[in-house]
Amino acid sequence: MSAAARLNERIDTFIEGLGRGIAWLMLAMVLITLLIVTLRYALDQGAIMLQESVMYLHGLAFMLGIPYALKVDAHVRVDIVYARLKPEGKAAINLAGHLLFLIPLSLFILVYSWDYVASAWRVVEGSAEVGGLPAVFLLKSLIPAMATLLLLQGIAEILRCLLVLTGRRG
Repeated sequence: MSAAARLNERIDTFIEGLGRGIAWLMLAMVLITLLIVTLRYALDQGAIMLQESVMYLHGLAFMLGIPYALKVDAHVRVDIVYARLKPEGKAAINLAGHLLFLIPLSLFILVYSWDYVASAWRVVEGSAEVGGLPAVFLLKSLIPAMATLLLLQGIAEILRCLLVLTGRRG
């Protein structure tokens, strides 16, 4: 197995594990939402911290789920022509898309979110709500984390395309 194939496999394994972990977050989000509804309508109690925890889990699931969606090819694609192509044609289109769009966009998000997130960390930004979670700075940290993981998965996808185009993987 070539070094490119091994790197591709390691990245894929990591992102796959991340995706499986995120699936459990969705279950936690549903259970917490059920608890919030029960508290509100059965016991007439509000729970700002619980409500915000659902928002945090939602952000975590979506931001860290983006690289997983790319890995399993679950992202949106207009595939009128793409669906009819051979693996080499698909790999060429994917390679161009990753190099022209995915990598630059991920780098843009990473670079331009850095100051935004750093300022939240400097003040240890918390919730604006009384009784809310004191961790908005952690939530904002998902932006560069997502960009980094998307870059990582983008590299895996580029390697996969190159392996297909060079005939080392079909």
